[in-house]
Order: sequence, then C-alpha cells, then structure tokens
Amino acid sequence: TLVSPYGRQIYSGMVPGWLAGHYGIDDCAIELKPLAEAAGVRLIEASATAIEVAAKQACLSSGEVLPYDWLSVDTGPVMDRDLVPGAREHALFVRPIEHFVRLSEALLDLAQIRPLSVVVVGGGAAGVELVLALQHRLGETARLSLVTGGTPPLPSHPGAVQARVMAALRRARVAVLQERCVEITATQVLLANGARLASDAPIAVWGTSAAPWLLDSGLALDAGGFIQTQSTLQSTSHPEVFAVGDVASRIDAPHPKSGVYAVRSGPPLFENLQRISAGQPLASYQPQEKSLNLLACGERYAIATWGDWSAEGRWVWWWKNWIDQRFVARYRRSRLSS
Repeated sequence: TLVSPYGRQIYSGMVPGWLAGHYGIDDCAIELKPLAEAAGVRLIEASATAIEVAAKQACLSSGEVLPYDWLSVDTGPVMDRDLVPGAREHALFVRPIEHFVRLSEALLDLAQIRPLSVVVVGGGAAGVELVLALQHRLGETARLSLVTGGTPPLPSHPGAVQARVMAALRRARVAVLQERCVEITATQVLLANGARLASDAPIAVWGTSAAPWLLDSGLALDAGGFIQTQSTLQSTSHPEVFAVGDVASRIDAPHPKSGVYAVRSGPPLFENLQRISAGQPLASYQPQEKSLNLLACGERYAIATWGDWSAEGRWVWWWKNWIDQRFVARYRRSRLSS
C-alpha cells in the first residue's frame, strides 16, 4: 500500500524552472496512479495523522486505520507556520509544493494586471532559486526582495559560492536584506532593524520541521523530532519501521536534509524492504560525504557546487536541465515498460 496526499509528485528540483517559465507543471510531475497500477500497489490519497507502534498501525486523514507488518515513513519536510508572527495568515508557504504551485499560479495571474512587490523570506538555496525565478518571470516591473535571516545567502556554502550567488542576485536586481523577519502582515514584511517592506506576496522558504504527530508515535526521535535511524534505514527503537528523507535522522552518519540524499536512499530502502520481507539479513547504507548541488538562477543560467569546487554558466543550466528531465522521464519509462 502506498499512502500519498496527492495523486502526483511534483519534483521540487524543477519547481524554480516552472516558476521561471521554462517548464509546464506537467513536465515537473510524476503521476502515481499509473505507477501503482503497473506495480500492483494499492494507492490511497490521504495523509498520515498518527503512527501507533504498539498496535502496529497507521492512522490516515481519511479516517482509515492501516495495520502493518513493515512500515516505511517518507513523508518529507514540514514547515513551521508559526515561526514568524502573522505568517500562517498571510504568507505563501513553499510546502506543500502542490499548494504552493496552485497559489503561485494565482500570483502570476495577478502580475498580469499590475506590478507586484514580492518578498521571499529565507536565504537558503530554495529561497535564492525562487526569488531569481520570480524576477525572471515577472520582469523589471516587479520589485523582488530576499530576506536572509541575518546571514549572507547560502550561509552553509563556501565563500566562493556565496560570492557567485550575490553576483547573480545583483544582476537580477534583487534587493538582499541580511535581517531577520519578525512579523508578516497582509501588506508588509517587518524586519528586526525596524524596516517595513511593502509586500503583495510574502513567500516563506525557511527551514523544515518534523511533523508534530511523530511526537506521540512511540518512535525514538532526535532533538528536532525526526525519526532516529541506523545504517539499515530502520528506526533505532522499532526495527519494523523504516524512514528516509527529511523525516529521518541518521544517528551514525549525519547529513544535510536535501533532495539529493533522499533520492539516493531510495534504492537501498527498496533492497532492505525486500530483504526483511524475505527474512534475509539487511544491508547497511552509507550516504555520500558530498553532494552535487545545481542552483538555478532564474534565466537559463546556473551555479554548480561540489564541496569547495564551484562553477557557473549557461552550460551548468543545461546540465541541470538534462539531469532533471531524465529523472522525471525515468518514472514515465518505468510505467510504460511495466
């Protein structure tokens, strides 16, 4: 059984390209129903609301309760809507992506009527990509600002990469404010230094949190509330439960919560689910120490990072485009071949 809140998965790596106008949304989406039918999998469109490990069952938003022998939790990131006062009522959150896409379409329609002031709150890779994508899509009549939270954009990246990103933001005429956002209203974004930014659309792109319902699950969690896992991708407290992606925290091999690591853990997860179902010993999986990051810059231009190495140019965007389209196409080919 596959439980998913939506009948499709929108590939987050292509969302900035869609927002910039380089793709249609169907180009970025993987339909689950054909894949599930081809694999003989029951697909339920719902969200998990609780896991009861003592009873070995999962509770869904549909009201259904599913008993399990083996459970794999891959629910992805959750955003804290109360991190900034007023955000819940007035901000456009980048996750869930399905909601973000729908609301962004309305924003793009509004931009056809009048110039907009848009403030993106969050200085990580997602915030940088989205503000550059919007600037490219909306053009010079729009006023775009990036509020980073008190640090330069991409604070965890090497200084050379930060310099490349700042240059890209300057070229796009995006205002960068290294301040904390302390409140969001219907028309303004308020900063810690007292500045008030006019905003038709404040976009929240800050870090992810653990799903609140995990607190009562009975699973061993880390300090942030994420499921603690070991090298076999099993819960450290309940071996019948597996977890990968942003919902999980590897205690033996800590690594950033990013899509690259989530995707790479898919094949070893599949292998160990097969092994445990067959009563075979499980295999250990060690995530890579470094990952390739390709950051889209709105136009068909991108920045590549691998550890301390970085490069940029149109050729990097074409490289990223090739990787992303091949990734989505693989699932469509899998459906046809099945």
